Amino acid sequence: MVRRILLGSQLRRLRETRGVTREAAGYAIRASESKISRMELGRVSFKARDVADLLTLYGVVEDVEREPLLNLARESSIAGWWHSYSDVLPSWFQTYVGLEGAACAIDTYEVQFVHGLLQTEDYAHAVVSSGHREQVPQSEVERRVALRMARQKLLHQENPAQLRCVLDEATLRRPFGSHAILEAQLAHLAELSELPNITLQITSFDLGGHPAESGAFTVLSFPEPEIPDVVYLEQLTGSLYLDKPDEVGQYAGVMRRLTDNCLSPEETRVYLHKLRQLA
Repeated sequence: MVRRILLGSQLRRLRETRGVTREAAGYAIRASESKISRMELGRVSFKARDVADLLTLYGVVEDVEREPLLNLARESSIAGWWHSYSDVLPSWFQTYVGLEGAACAIDTYEVQFVHGLLQTEDYAHAVVSSGHREQVPQSEVERRVALRMARQKLLHQENPAQLRCVLDEATLRRPFGSHAILEAQLAHLAELSELPNITLQITSFDLGGHPAESGAFTVLSFPEPEIPDVVYLEQLTGSLYLDKPDEVGQYAGVMRRLTDNCLSPEETRVYLHKLRQLA
């Protein structure tokens, strides 16, 4: 996904610099104007032949300039590791997993349960099991939990993503599975909060109302300056991605106000140990 976004932005820049319309670009590769728009937004896969034809149209003829973009086109068609979980991974969530794995910074607010990147295996199992009204085969539950555990590797790799997570106290009071599972989850959170790339804070009940009145959200930032920040909003049967600067700015502002007004990371750690005694 990120490779497609990056390649699309490069192609759009080249097209605009050359003064070529989307309609003309589409004609050159036997496609519609709308497909060129989707390609430039990174919303469709790329064929190396199409990219080569567009580069020629845009006047990029030297191998030293063409090869990096052609390689990017080839790499963008390589399936990510999460595609091996496609049997249990909704299509609308595959995009998020790809963006999450490529992000250098993740800012998130959760109100229902602990964020998936911070869940213990037992807690994840309880959350996945409770999230389905119908009886789900145990094998599918295990696959969904395995996927969630695999996602967490991005926090522990050599150059880990920076995670800033604000949890509503309600997430820490709701005993998914059992009180023992919740107590272990709280201990896990306290341990993770010691890591240099994880900032964990709590909006306690004592703080009253707060800026995140619209509910849970995630803001993803990427190391490539060409790729804009993305806000991810999850719904019951799908998801919404926002990348317009003014919309992303509003969510970023909410996150700043949240972290300024809730418990500090140090206070959060103390509070987690207090909640463990009550679990």
